This record gives sequence, C-alpha cells and structure tokens, in this order.
Amino acid sequence: MPIGRRRGGRPGLIGTAARTAVIAGTATSVSGKVAASQQRKAQAQAEQEQYLAAQQQAQIDAAAQAAVAAQQAPAAPAPAAAGGDLVGELQKLAALKEQGLLSDEEFAAAKAQLLG
Repeated sequence: MPIGRRRGGRPGLIGTAARTAVIAGTATSVSGKVAASQQRKAQAQAEQEQYLAAQQQAQIDAAAQAAVAAQQAPAAPAPAAAGGDLVGELQKLAALKEQGLLSDEEFAAAKAQLLG
C-alpha cells in the first residue's frame, strides 16, 4: 500500500494535509499578484489625475495672466484691430469659457471689451 493512502482510494491524513498546503500556497500567490496589479493600476491612475490637474492649473494661470494683462493694457479701440485678430481673440475667449476657465460674466466683459 502506498504511503499516505488508505484503503478505498481516499487520501490519508498526510495526503490531505499536503493537498491543503498546496491549495493555500496557490491562493496566497494569486492574491498577492492580484493585489500588486491593482496597486499598479491605482498608482497609474493617480499619476494621470495629477498630470491633468497640473495642466488645468496651468491653463487657469495663463487665463488669469491674460486677464490681468488685458486690464492693465490701455484700451485700444476695437475697430482698429484687424478682423482676423478680433475673430481669433473671440475664439480664444470662447474656448476658455467652454473649458470652464471663464465664467459667463467674465466672458461677456472680455467680449464687450474686444468689440468696443
């Protein structure tokens, strides 16, 4: 009779303990790999969110600087500006408003200043 086997083809105590150890070891290994994979994904997502926040902050800073510069610059009559420049400036303002960087009031004020 082989060691670890009892009559009737059922494993004995040692065979059952060995099988349990193998199953527990496999489960531990798999759960460790899953946890590491989830941690890598979470880290990548956090880095992506930080990058997007930095980009958004840069846009906000640029818009604020442009607003300060526009307020400090002497008001030039809008009709003297070239038609292409006026359209381009209006498109820039519309893009800033779409991105949520300008409120409706700020957009209206800047548009009124451009149009004279």
